[in-house]
Amino acid sequence: MKELTSAEIRSMFLKFFESKGHSIEPSQSLIPHDDPTLLWINSGVATLKKYFDGSVVPQNKRITNAQKSIRTNDIENVGHTARHHTLFEMMGNFSIGDYFKENAIPWAWELLTAKEWFAMDPEKLYVTVYPKDTDAKDIWLKTGVPLDHIFEVEDNFWDIGQGPSGPDTEIFYDRGVEFDNLAADDPENYPGGENERYLEIWNIVFSQFNHTPEDTYEELPHKNIDTGMGLERVVSVFQNAKTNFETDLFLPIIHTAEKLGSGVKYGDSAVTDVSFKVIADHARAVTFAISDGALPSNEGRGYVIRRLLRRAVLHGRKLGINGEFLTKLVPVVGKIMASYYPEVLENSDYIISVVAAEEKRFNETLTDGLKMLNEVISDTKAKNAKEISGLVAFKLYDTYGFPYELTEEYAQDEALTVDRTGFDVEMNEQRNRARAARSDNKSMGVQSKLLTDLHTPSKYVGWTELNVNKAKLLNIIENGELVKKATTGKVVQVIFDQTPFYAEMGGQIADRGTIENDNEIFGEVVDVQHAPNGQNLHTVKVLKELSIDTDYQLRVDQTFHAQVSKNHTATHMLDQALRNILGKHTSQAGSLVTPEYLRYDFSFNGAVPQKKLDEIEALINEKINASLPIEWIETDIESAQKLGAVAVFTEKYGETVRVVSIGDFNAEFDGGTHAKNTSELGLFKIVSESGIGAGIRRIEAVTGNAAFKLMKQHERMLVQVAQLTKAPQLTDTVSKVQMLQEQLKELERQNTSLATKLASQAANAIFDDVKTINEHTLIAAKIDVTGMDQLRAIADDWKSKEASDVLVLMAQTGAEKVNLIVAMSKTAVDKNLKAGDLVKAIAPIIGGNGGGRPDLAQAGGKNPSGINEALIAAADWLAR
Repeated sequence: MKELTSAEIRSMFLKFFESKGHSIEPSQSLIPHDDPTLLWINSGVATLKKYFDGSVVPQNKRITNAQKSIRTNDIENVGHTARHHTLFEMMGNFSIGDYFKENAIPWAWELLTAKEWFAMDPEKLYVTVYPKDTDAKDIWLKTGVPLDHIFEVEDNFWDIGQGPSGPDTEIFYDRGVEFDNLAADDPENYPGGENERYLEIWNIVFSQFNHTPEDTYEELPHKNIDTGMGLERVVSVFQNAKTNFETDLFLPIIHTAEKLGSGVKYGDSAVTDVSFKVIADHARAVTFAISDGALPSNEGRGYVIRRLLRRAVLHGRKLGINGEFLTKLVPVVGKIMASYYPEVLENSDYIISVVAAEEKRFNETLTDGLKMLNEVISDTKAKNAKEISGLVAFKLYDTYGFPYELTEEYAQDEALTVDRTGFDVEMNEQRNRARAARSDNKSMGVQSKLLTDLHTPSKYVGWTELNVNKAKLLNIIENGELVKKATTGKVVQVIFDQTPFYAEMGGQIADRGTIENDNEIFGEVVDVQHAPNGQNLHTVKVLKELSIDTDYQLRVDQTFHAQVSKNHTATHMLDQALRNILGKHTSQAGSLVTPEYLRYDFSFNGAVPQKKLDEIEALINEKINASLPIEWIETDIESAQKLGAVAVFTEKYGETVRVVSIGDFNAEFDGGTHAKNTSELGLFKIVSESGIGAGIRRIEAVTGNAAFKLMKQHERMLVQVAQLTKAPQLTDTVSKVQMLQEQLKELERQNTSLATKLASQAANAIFDDVKTINEHTLIAAKIDVTGMDQLRAIADDWKSKEASDVLVLMAQTGAEKVNLIVAMSKTAVDKNLKAGDLVKAIAPIIGGNGGGRPDLAQAGGKNPSGINEALIAAADWLAR
């Protein structure tokens, strides 16, 4: 077997399948595009679903790729096993209804064993097959694999529910007796069993059935091949590594981490090795995720990044690494992957800035978490208990990012245990909530044989013509069946030999219009989509009978089309303005272009400041006023890139691409319609800027007449404000509002001061009413104040006067609002009385809940009628 680097292995895999007629699909963003079923791209096939479900027919039915992927369903195992990762690369070859088992199996064997390719020893390779898949077994035998190297395994059937499914065959590499972790006669000591010796390196799925909603399996009209070879695993074989971490994909990160710690080295102990592995794995995942536009947050992808980053920081502390250190690992990750992912190194400054901010934030949070953990340990010991509850351990994990094992280690140092069962219950409930929140859409659609096999030639002519006087109706599809006629009142799909109607794509909605004949309207075009083989598929409301092989006139609604085109041009200008003003790391995350407005989603960390929004708006209007020409050309990808054209979503483009240029301001790969000159937009106005998810912002904007109407609306509102504030001129409105605000603040200050004095007077009266209960002194009363701030002020006064051991105050501060505060003196706390416990006991009576420190706690409620009962309950609690 050859000595190969990870980069050489990846390159050789792709080149091999390219030599077999496959197109190399570039690795796409980790953030799924137009796929609500996935949080991350999690496999090589995930980006190809549109081909496998038949919604799009690829230019080449043979595809190969090396796809970066993230899986987060078992983060806790990372570092503890030899091959668990969050970020990994899956190499694969795919056939979309082209070749099948008879090619896939011999090619796999050729790549693995041929001297010019991987040159593995055939004697070290074993395969498993599905017992009923005799075809696969026969082909392996014909390929030259001995019978004693083929094992039948019942689990070799790939099925994810409804959609494509089928048997699979797996290939294993025998790493030798030195990797034996089981006895020779152990039933799991075979290729396919749970052991360390036989390592699975490739899985080939024969996607030949459709798993139906009725839970039956029907032959697919087009059988497919879907394979997956994990790069990290294969590299460990070539580099004779005990685990994936002792390879050139991870060791440079580990060695850098060694230099940042307190002298601990990788290999010193199993405990510290876990920390090195966690740091190396998570540094890769965080770096790639941020490079692709994801950002740390408290939800979705952002939560995953935050969790990974915090877990790495905690393991860094275990190695004696303090302060911000992950920033130093980002360039190392970039250099390792530079041959195939140069963008990571190019974006390293931006990635470092995001990681640095998050590390700093967590280092502050970490102190709070450790404080809470120490308090929990102290409380547990004070109660003579031996176990920390699972709920507390989960809170430390969920709120502060403490992995369970870290809490357990701290507990063990104090001779305590942690309730693992309780922790697992909370963790499972969180996972169930996450699953319930996911889209219930199918993970992969079912092929439509009719549309997939429909190769009717159809040409789009809408770039230059919006009216076609002679378009032959070639196909009518009604309820999934081809018909010759469509009667009045039906809604059908139709294909013409040529059409001026634009099909929805890239966020731009489809054209609308009519189908006519001899000045009569035969149908209304209400939507247009791309059929799997690229034809424009029109959805039509039939107003008069339509027949195939008949010529019709097609008329696009030109007003609708023009306004959509202008707004589409505006999205390109907005995209460029965002990159110019906010930075090149800003990338498109989605868009919608309609006649009324445009919506543009983009990656950015935090709200865009108003000053920046003003700059963006001003730059776009400057380019509109400059009357820049808008032109497009068709060229090859290399020439387009030399022109500086930007590709969005790392989409797959054909050999010929369309590049739209807006003067010298912007150039993008694009398939939509546009204005001919920026002056046609008239005016650009931002309507709103908001956050829609983790690290994703949304701008909604209008152009032309809609922008003018918006500005007139704002002007009318300003006039109304001027009238209400009695500003002499519109230009005086701001100063007038500021003056009124200052007056209001002064009145509020005076009101607060007066309310505080009244509350102080009331407090003096209640401080004289002290009850003694169970050797503790208690002041408990309802008091007339306006809010919690005044209750806290009274509690401070009570504390300074040492008026009693326990203070309970309640105030009705609204029709259905109650504020409650409980305070304990030092004497009471020393006797194990806690304000938080008392609040929890009586807050439900006033329809609320709350908590706090042992010496001070507060709550809010919605049941004022329960105040007197709660005050009695407070006295009863003290008497218990």
